[in-house]
Amino acid sequence: MRKMSKCENKIIVAIDGYSSCGKSTIAKALAKHAHATYVDTGAMYRAIALYVLVESRKSKVEKLSEEEIVALLPEINVGFVRVGDAQHVTLNGEDVEGQIRTLEVGNRASEISQIKEVRAFLVAQQQAMGANQSIVMDGRDIGTVVFPKADLKLFLTARPEVRAQRRYDELVAKGEKPVYEEVLADVNDRDYRDTHRAESPLRQAEDAIVVDNSDMTPDEQMKVIYDLYDRLQ
Repeated sequence: MRKMSKCENKIIVAIDGYSSCGKSTIAKALAKHAHATYVDTGAMYRAIALYVLVESRKSKVEKLSEEEIVALLPEINVGFVRVGDAQHVTLNGEDVEGQIRTLEVGNRASEISQIKEVRAFLVAQQQAMGANQSIVMDGRDIGTVVFPKADLKLFLTARPEVRAQRRYDELVAKGEKPVYEEVLADVNDRDYRDTHRAESPLRQAEDAIVVDNSDMTPDEQMKVIYDLYDRLQ
């Protein structure tokens, strides 16, 4: 963790970790605390996944090939818009926040994030976002690929069973009827894909600080993270 000099006017915080560790919730809270812009990179991959799913249905095929997905990239414009106090992801100008938060889209996003050209397409956009402003960005390769010189790197983890229960509760709250065992299997499958993909696999950066929030309350984990950030000042 690098201590900032008083002359610096922006900070970059990179938050990586496993699925359902609360990365987005933590990143949003920290961005507010730091007066920085929050960037949800997972939502960016989910937006592309949604576009690919829609296009595959139009073509009446189960899945598009990697070559077909890469060919679609010039047609895709991913952005963010403020809705009240929340930040929503947009796909070609349309607010798709609600549509991208399903298991189907999440699984497809995990798959297409392994495509080199897709990662390069979004990494370039993510790096541009941090060129002239303070940001808190969460994802799978932020501290290792997108911003290897980030001022603060956090790596979030929690036991798979805990993460599956959190995801299960989220789905129930949305009115869905998930099966816990299936959610747990999905968590384990995503962990394997994220850590074994050829392009930018999920891994802890050498200078990242590990935060295991398995047994922490939301307030406890945020106190730890706020304290880590405040040490930069």
